[in-house]
Amino acid sequence: MPKNEIEKIADDIRTMRVRGAGRIARAAANALKIATAKTKAKTAADFKREIEHVSKILISTRPTAVSLPNAVRYVTLGLKQEHDSDLSALKKIIATRADEFINNSKEAVKRIGEIGANRISDGDVILTHCNSECALSVIKTAFKKGKQIKVIATESRPVWQGRLTVRELLKEGIPTTLIIDSAVRHFMRDVDEVIVGADSISANGAVVNKIGTSTIALAAHEARVLFFVAAETYKFHPETLVGRLVKIEERDPNEVVNLKSFPELKVLNPAFDVTPAEYVDLIITERGIIPPSAAYSVIRDIFEWKPGDKI
Repeated sequence: MPKNEIEKIADDIRTMRVRGAGRIARAAANALKIATAKTKAKTAADFKREIEHVSKILISTRPTAVSLPNAVRYVTLGLKQEHDSDLSALKKIIATRADEFINNSKEAVKRIGEIGANRISDGDVILTHCNSECALSVIKTAFKKGKQIKVIATESRPVWQGRLTVRELLKEGIPTTLIIDSAVRHFMRDVDEVIVGADSISANGAVVNKIGTSTIALAAHEARVLFFVAAETYKFHPETLVGRLVKIEERDPNEVVNLKSFPELKVLNPAFDVTPAEYVDLIITERGIIPPSAAYSVIRDIFEWKPGDKI
């Protein structure tokens, strides 16, 4: 039986055919818009239940990327605020807020590139990890401004997102070198700054990102190399206001090794790790550059989350 569009989007997010926190968030917003257009609900109450069901399906796909529930919250917030609206009005609210989120997300990536590029100097060597839309926006914008930069990109095993990164950078004409993940400390002496993205940022400024990020941050800290995180504000994690830990997603062991060849082998394959705030120099957002210590204020003020609120 063929999957409907919502199930396909959810499956694409779950299996990483759609990857990157920003792309995941936009896909979720688009799924809610599609659900609205195709709804068979006859009443406002039925429509709210249907959107809630779709929201739960989407949120369950990737437990670590907080951009996903934040996107869903943004799009569906209007339903919680409207108690007396009819079905037509509610459908318009979801469609409008979904378009707003998608457009704002794309604009945020562009704005982060412009802000972050000002922190890059002519002749710098930049190291990046995984395939962050925001980190690449900073690098590409700096290059377009005429800064003669070079990039070192990690392979980002086991899913090899680094190959996507080098393909993008080479397409722009940016001199790029690909290295194996375990060579980061060896090459750190040649680096001027590290720029990575984020899947979640906690209230204390700790950054959850692709596995290996914390090792890179430690090597940068040791070598006194600046460590920048480029991320949209919707990647700040509201539930960490009350000290709740970000759940780290464990991926299929077969991404690492074919278990049919090693039936007795135990494989651990966490998709993300946590980089302590003290290893992060700056967080580049679409609203400006902030220190990690300002993460609490972002969550509290921008998203209007309060301790005790749940996703």
